[in-house]
Order: sequence, then structure tokens, then C-alpha cells
Amino acid sequence: GAIRIARETALAGKLVTFGITPTEPATGYGYIEIGEALETGACKVRRFVEKPALAEAEHMLAAGGFAWNSGIFMFTAGQVLKEMAAFAPEVDRAARAAVAKASGDLDFTRLDAEAFSASPDISVDYAIMEKTANAAVVPSSFTWSDLGSWDAVWKLGTRDAAGNVATGKATLVNTKNSLVMSRTSHLAVQGLDGVAVIASEDAVYVGRLDDSQNVGALVKQLAAARATAALTETHPTSYRPWGGYTSVLNGDRFQVKRLFVSPGKKLSLQKHHHRSEHWICVKGTAEVTIGDEVRIVRENESVYIPQGEVHRLANPGKITLEMIEVQTGSYLGEDDIIRITDEFGRS
Repeated sequence: GAIRIARETALAGKLVTFGITPTEPATGYGYIEIGEALETGACKVRRFVEKPALAEAEHMLAAGGFAWNSGIFMFTAGQVLKEMAAFAPEVDRAARAAVAKASGDLDFTRLDAEAFSASPDISVDYAIMEKTANAAVVPSSFTWSDLGSWDAVWKLGTRDAAGNVATGKATLVNTKNSLVMSRTSHLAVQGLDGVAVIASEDAVYVGRLDDSQNVGALVKQLAAARATAALTETHPTSYRPWGGYTSVLNGDRFQVKRLFVSPGKKLSLQKHHHRSEHWICVKGTAEVTIGDEVRIVRENESVYIPQGEVHRLANPGKITLEMIEVQTGSYLGEDDIIRITDEFGRS
């Protein structure tokens, strides 16, 4: 029902946001004061309210007529472009220039970086929604969370008898009301209450759940320091048209990656000037080309690709192929690659 109302309202020229019926005086969300009803069943937006202090949130919840701003919008492309040109002309110009100068890369379209970076750093809420006279809200009762903090993830998780949410490899002793998540190492947490411990592939975060709304400030601090900036810029897992790879370990003159290749896909025929590679098959079946030779590498088998040798990896099977790749050499950057033939148009 909410989507149908939003669609009719958007087709009538409004910029629609879904307003979530509040269930608690949350301070981590923006609010919308709901205005008079429209013929479609939506309502006008009277005003947007910034993330409030607890007292103001409690007042709005008690007064009624307010909704959480979900940040989920529905509008026609033509209408939002018209509004952007009127209220955010610098964004409009930069976006149009970035599209006009875009280039193809693999099966992606890469916007022009220089033109795109000229755009002001501003959200659609500030740039358009808070300025337009055409903002509308559809009050909605569906379950929603913006998952904007670890506290929100904890609230939506399945808690044990001690109030803990744990995923991945974790052991909790004398710990309660906490969120413990690991994608890598085994986490042992002892004697804590109300904390978040999050281990990703390349970093570990530890903080209080009731302070997790401020994690954005921590990320900005990491981004500002040269030693930690890369943590905020590059994800350990990179996706490609054929599958992708995850960085496992980096060292002096070597690095280890986990490659995953989708069924029926193949990497480009390529060579490297500065590195050799060892491939170990851990799942599935690999078809490996080295020079003029093509061989099948099965689970628990390995193959060596000398520096400068033309090679290719393919997955002829029906399940995802997983390989461990060990690179050794004087330079291990991703730009040390000469593609000879490529089904994705990169050669």
C-alpha cells in the first residue's frame, strides 16, 4: 500500500520519502513533521528535523504527527533533475559533466573522476528535499532500520540469554548486552557489558554500543592519517566480471589472495613483468593456461606461473572455483598486468 501511494504521488510531480512510524524516541534518526494530506493518500512534509536530543525525541513521540526519515525516496527522474537544477546547480553541472565524459571499463561505466569530484559533498536531503515545495511523505509501518550504527545491528540481531549477538568465530565469557562479529580471527571477549567488537578482514573495531553513533568521526580520523587512510578507501574484497578476489596477507615481496571465479567464467590471458604466482585449488576445478599448455587443476593441486609467462585461469565447472594465489616479486601492484586477450573488452 505504501509503495502504491508513493508511486501515485511521485507521478503527480512530488518527491516522496517513506516516513517510518516511530516505536521509540530514537536519537540516531532524522524526523519528519507530517503536514496536510494529499489526494493520493500521502502527506505534505511540514519540515525535516535533524537528529534530536533525547528530550526532543521524547516530545515528538508523545505529540504524534512525526515520522522517522527513512532516507528511502521515490520520484521520477525528470522531476528530481528539475529540482536539482533549481536547488543544487553545482551538483547538477558536475553530474552531467561526469556522465558526458564517462568511459567504459570492463562491464562498468566509469564516471569522469575530475568532473565528479567537482560536485559539492551534500546529501539529497540537504540539497533538495529540505528546500523543495514538492516534498511529500508516505507514513509507513513496515519494519525498518537504517543500520547506521552497531547499536542498530545489535537491536535487530538474535540475542542470547545474556543479551549478546555473536556471528562468526567468537567465544563470550561473562559478557552481556554486546555485539561480537568476526570475519577473520577468533574473538574471545571476557567480562564486558554493552560493547561492540567487530573484526573485518583488515581492521578491528572496539567501542561501547551506546557510543556507536559517533563511529563516523572515528572513520574521518582514520581517513585523515596517511598510515590508516587506505582502510577507508579500499575494501579487502574486489569484484570483477568473472568473480573477484580477497586480500588475505601482504608482506615484503609477497602477498596472498583468495580468488573466486564464477562457473563458466575466465580471466584475461595475461602476463606480469615483476611477479610470479603460485595457484592452489581449494574448491572446484580450474582450467589453467600457461604458455601453450592447458591443464586441469583439481582440489588440493597447485600450479606455478613463472614471471613474464602468458597465463589464464578459467572455471569450466558448475560451482564457484576458489583458488589461493601467492604472488612473489619486486612489484605486486594490480597495474602490473599485460592483457593479451580478454572477453570483457580490457585488452
